[in-house]
Amino acid sequence: MSTQTLSRPATRGVLDDLLSERRPDAASSRLLDEALQRHKREGLELAVRARWIALSAIGGLLIYLGPDWHVLYYIGILVLFGLIGWAQSRIGTYGRSRLEMLLIFADLALLTFTLVVPNPFRQEVWPLAIQFRFDGILYYFVFLAVAALSCSWRTILTIGTWTVGLWALGVAWVIWQPVRFPELTVAVMNALPRNPELIAFLDPNSVVLPSRVQDIIIFAIVASILALVTWRSDRLLRLQAGLERERANLGRYFSPNVVEVLALNDTPLKQVRSQNVAVLFVDIVGFTAYADQKEPAVVIQTLRAFLALMEAQVFEHGGTLDKYLGDGLMATFGTPASGSQDATSALLCGKAMLRAMRDWNHTRQARGEAPMHVGVGIHYGPVVTGDIGASRLEFAVIGGTVNLASRLESLTRAKGVALIASDDLIRRVIEENASHRSALNGLIEQTPESIKGVKAPVGYWSLTASVA
Repeated sequence: MSTQTLSRPATRGVLDDLLSERRPDAASSRLLDEALQRHKREGLELAVRARWIALSAIGGLLIYLGPDWHVLYYIGILVLFGLIGWAQSRIGTYGRSRLEMLLIFADLALLTFTLVVPNPFRQEVWPLAIQFRFDGILYYFVFLAVAALSCSWRTILTIGTWTVGLWALGVAWVIWQPVRFPELTVAVMNALPRNPELIAFLDPNSVVLPSRVQDIIIFAIVASILALVTWRSDRLLRLQAGLERERANLGRYFSPNVVEVLALNDTPLKQVRSQNVAVLFVDIVGFTAYADQKEPAVVIQTLRAFLALMEAQVFEHGGTLDKYLGDGLMATFGTPASGSQDATSALLCGKAMLRAMRDWNHTRQARGEAPMHVGVGIHYGPVVTGDIGASRLEFAVIGGTVNLASRLESLTRAKGVALIASDDLIRRVIEENASHRSALNGLIEQTPESIKGVKAPVGYWSLTASVA
């Protein structure tokens, strides 16, 4: 018999929403944004450390290449780069930030100025075009690589676009300047009268435009590829964040160990199988009368507090929250995978629920509120599990075991007890704990009872709330 045929008002199954495709709600989007923001923050902190390491290495290289006082000019500029990187790490956020973009542009503009404009402290005066013979374009790649640690693919493309534009402006600015050393060009032409291409390459006053175009194209290609890599990384991050969100959603319904099974198990849940499980039902006694006397907001608040207490016990004892049933819930022990202590865990969970209710009632009475009482029914036996539905799936636990557990819970009212466990469950508890039967403390064996829908009388054990 399906659990949906019970008389209680059943809500949707636990896995109904979890296993169906749906758009993320506002809370899910917020969690995703928070995860992406953490990723950006970690990337920014890593980027500023990588930048300082790279700048230190470049500083050492500059001292090696030009061991003179004029190199201090470039060391000072390296310090500025370091400060700009630190500022970026302080204000950077996931998404668009104009101030962050402004700092990135300042980075690139300062680098362009440094590479195109000669060192004012150098004693020798060279043609402006000589600045391009030092392959300064390579330093943009360092900044691009560092930026990839913390930026989105759009920012990488922006950096690529700005770099290409600034470098092209730098080249154009040098070309437009008047030739200050024409005699050098004449000297090269006299030395190589029949090699016009070589003259163009060696002329100190020439920017060697084909090489500069090559610089721009290669940098644009690398920036585009790196943006693609960053885009793919962002997609993987979003996918990972989505998986973490799904695992968190699973954690709302399953105990941590069951979440691990679901996360690591490659076997689809829709696979129909038969297995023995312990089924537990619990709900509030007389809740309908209580709800009729209270404001709806008070009723909902009470229900939330009660269900939170009950589900906490289910998870603490390794159970699976199958569904909420109005003023109660159904839990299973042994799904999706059977364990060696399923029956014992179910019985201990039922006892823990009664103790939790006792503590909650102390709190309620201290506030002048009436105590609440519950009934718990537990049975152990065979069920059939698997997904049901087409476009929307529900992980169903069906069979006579479910129906009997519900009937036992209803029987607690007629017998004036808080918990009833079937003989089948008790026998299984004894099998699971052959040398230690403390889980049975307080339980009293009763005369078998005729249960509606069951042919033979059912043996059971009862427990009062005071001895739980």
